Amino acid sequence: MEDGKRVNQARFNKYACACAIVASMISIIFGYDTGVMSGAMIFIKEDLKINDIQVEVLAGILNLCALVGSLAAGRTSDYIGRRYTIVLASIIFLLGALLMGYGPSYAILMTGRCTAGVGVGFALMIAPVYSAEISDSSSRGFLTSLPELCISIGILLGYLSNYCFGKLTLRFGWRIMLGIAAVPSLALAFGVLKMPESPRWLVMQGRLGDAKKVMLQVSNSEEEAEARFQEIKVAAGIDENCQEDVVKLPRKTRGEGVWKELLVRPSPSVRWILIAAIGIHFFEHATGIEAVVLYSPRIFKKAGITDKDKLLLATVGVGLTKAIFILTATFFLDKVGRRRLLLISTGGMILALSGLGFCLTMVERSEEKLLWALSLSIVATYLYVAFFSIGLGPITWVYTSEIFPLKLRAQGVAIAVAVNRVMNATVSMSFISIYKAITIGGSFFMFAGIAVLAWVFFYSFLPETMGKSLEEVEMLFIKSTAPRKEAYIEVQQRSNVQ
Repeated sequence: MEDGKRVNQARFNKYACACAIVASMISIIFGYDTGVMSGAMIFIKEDLKINDIQVEVLAGILNLCALVGSLAAGRTSDYIGRRYTIVLASIIFLLGALLMGYGPSYAILMTGRCTAGVGVGFALMIAPVYSAEISDSSSRGFLTSLPELCISIGILLGYLSNYCFGKLTLRFGWRIMLGIAAVPSLALAFGVLKMPESPRWLVMQGRLGDAKKVMLQVSNSEEEAEARFQEIKVAAGIDENCQEDVVKLPRKTRGEGVWKELLVRPSPSVRWILIAAIGIHFFEHATGIEAVVLYSPRIFKKAGITDKDKLLLATVGVGLTKAIFILTATFFLDKVGRRRLLLISTGGMILALSGLGFCLTMVERSEEKLLWALSLSIVATYLYVAFFSIGLGPITWVYTSEIFPLKLRAQGVAIAVAVNRVMNATVSMSFISIYKAITIGGSFFMFAGIAVLAWVFFYSFLPETMGKSLEEVEMLFIKSTAPRKEAYIEVQQRSNVQ
């Protein structure tokens, strides 16, 4: 396949980009729900008269339910397809938003939050997988990072919603903040139906004719489409010269037996891929991003900002910084590379977290207001968010969606997303308790220490994947764990009946 490799890949395919943007729109809804809750919790606590423990549970329960959603989404997308899985996620989001907007009591609010959480799990798993499967190697980093960019845009919109609707009455303000997310959920459910199905999923079902039609739409020429199409057929265990529109594959194609191949008896390369995917998702949240995004009003209050409007306005700055730098990252992922950006990003996070921990510690230990510490706390917070957003934030999703083999991709990503949600829930549900136990400055020194471990892990376990097709990325991991001949045998064995 080396000789026929991707003709005209320097050109950007607008149709593939449009499909990835629509698929990523579901991430805006998730981001909005995360961002809006940071400010809404201030009003919910006052209106429903709940305590800090209930606030922590309300913040974190979404991610525990997303754990269930992400694990279910892997098998679901293998069974009904990537496109209809996005539709299902939109409908679940819609129900959750309506329940939260109604929210007459803490119990109903929690029910809505749990429902939305299941939708989050579906969205986080399916959006990057769909984007990766329709894109070519030259634009995959950009297109696969769009879901993370959309999450950041959603978080920013959530912060702006806090600032705007926070001026309404206590009874209606936070309910409108949460319930308005139902509108884009409904629109997206209909919009996704106009998109094509993933060509790689179609090949897995033996629908070669449909897959080729989609591949011609998302490629820049017939030669490029044919080259990419042949690679996919080989990865699926089909003769690359097969010209039939529909074939019956000699193995299970709806996700059966995948868990055993991933967890019970993984090959050396699959084991390495799984460790890499789980590791990067673990460290994405273990380094503290959820504490900053969800509890930034509390952080700024601890730093010395007491006015509610100024707190929400400073929080808007967090969302704006996140969106700007993730947008910047999308243009560098396919030029600088995943690995280099990831190491630069994590190194900057270590410095920013250390600076934030130092400034907050000085504020806590001083009896008078320290303007310099307040100013540096805000700067350090924005720097941390910027470094996270230029690398670790988007690359976590880009990298995971491109390293798993075709058959294992959906459910492999689902496992990684499940780990992501567990860590997100752990941080969001424990941060208040942690900073009360070791001080808020101490908590950020803790995150800085974890970031050091993350840098070492990324340097040791994550090879560069930029510029390679999804099928070549699979070979990258195989060749690093076995001689070339054994690598070829391993690919062939994975194409046979389990």
